[in-house]
Amino acid sequence: MSSRSKHLDVPDRRDPQDLSVVLIEEKFRKGAVIVGLRRLMLKVWPTHPVNELKKMRGKPLPGRSILVLCISSFLAGSLFMSRTWTTHPSPNTDGQMPTVRDEVPTQDCDHKRKLVEEQSGDIVEEVAKTHQAIKSLDRTMSKLETDLAMARTSQLGASSSNHSLAKAFIVVGINTAFSSKRRRDSLRRTWLPRGEKLKRLEKEKGVVVRFVIGHTATPGGVLDRAIDAEDERHHDFLRLDHVEGYHELSSKTRLYFSTAVSIWDADFYVKVDDDVHLNLGTLVSTLATYRSKPRIYVGCMKSGPVLSLKGEKYHEPEFWKFGEEGNKYFRHATGQLYAISKDLASYISTNSPILHRYANEDVSVGAWFIGLEVDHVDERSMCCGTPPDCALKAEAGNVCVAAFDWSCSGVCKSVERMKEIHSLCGEGDGALWDIHL
Repeated sequence: MSSRSKHLDVPDRRDPQDLSVVLIEEKFRKGAVIVGLRRLMLKVWPTHPVNELKKMRGKPLPGRSILVLCISSFLAGSLFMSRTWTTHPSPNTDGQMPTVRDEVPTQDCDHKRKLVEEQSGDIVEEVAKTHQAIKSLDRTMSKLETDLAMARTSQLGASSSNHSLAKAFIVVGINTAFSSKRRRDSLRRTWLPRGEKLKRLEKEKGVVVRFVIGHTATPGGVLDRAIDAEDERHHDFLRLDHVEGYHELSSKTRLYFSTAVSIWDADFYVKVDDDVHLNLGTLVSTLATYRSKPRIYVGCMKSGPVLSLKGEKYHEPEFWKFGEEGNKYFRHATGQLYAISKDLASYISTNSPILHRYANEDVSVGAWFIGLEVDHVDERSMCCGTPPDCALKAEAGNVCVAAFDWSCSGVCKSVERMKEIHSLCGEGDGALWDIHL
């Protein structure tokens, strides 16, 4: 039998209680804990004599006593530590120790809040001032951009025609077509001077009047030659590099203003249809009251419905750009007659390639100015009705600038009625020649 097995077979005759005591004493002797425990015993029983202590050293303490002593020491330490923590500031609700930030006096926050409240009024006031300054700057920039466009156009115009443009007060362009010869003749017999009177009007009063027309799809044809012959006789046409067509009125109007501003240096440029009765003297005197306004758009302002159904006379293919079905156009002058200042005519000339054209010419012109710093003048004397409306106003001394029928977008049966309207609503032969600008 091996020694290991012998050893295991030998029973340990020592008392189990003494064996546990020996094991505990060996553990305490190996560490420094036993030293502290003995010192604590001396403090607890200071009256024990040295001999008794020696006896205690010589005789090992019972195991239960040592166990009770250890538990008592543990409880005493725990009580001491809990009292130590209670004497310090209580931790935060989340169990963490208070920080320096938690100990900042609340009066600092109150002071900052008061400062913010005192300064809030000043901040709002400064924001309002800044907003007004931005709006003013936007208006100034818009004016400068328009002035720059005008300057460029003036420079281009000055470089042409030997750096000289014919001076005029107003240029009146009468929109006409190849098939409208009888309409043109009706105007020449009523309110439009002919021959030498037309030249005199231009020279003495600065009033230029021209029928505005382009050419056919095949220039040099019968219709073009007929217009050339008519111009040879009356000398009252302004020919455009434009192919005539009803659906090209926006392009034609845009080109008219661009061409006119390159030939005449005028204060105003007027567009009128060839089936409208016009009093030239009243037109001149009316526009003279607006000479101080650099960017002005004068006419009979309206805001008609946007027609979205195909087949309607004034159908707008781009109706969706104006909002929901049933909406109206923005405010613009009716196409029968309106006037714009030189700056706006120059603006059209400069920006002609990028000016959008809608189906209706009057809407297109209004769209070109709607986003600019432009004075829109609703001149009601430019949209009088035919007799008895214009006749009653003339008798009362309020001669109309223009007269036409809304139902016909001009004078209904103008060739037959123009002479009668002129006799009832005309201003008289001396009105135009007595004007002094």
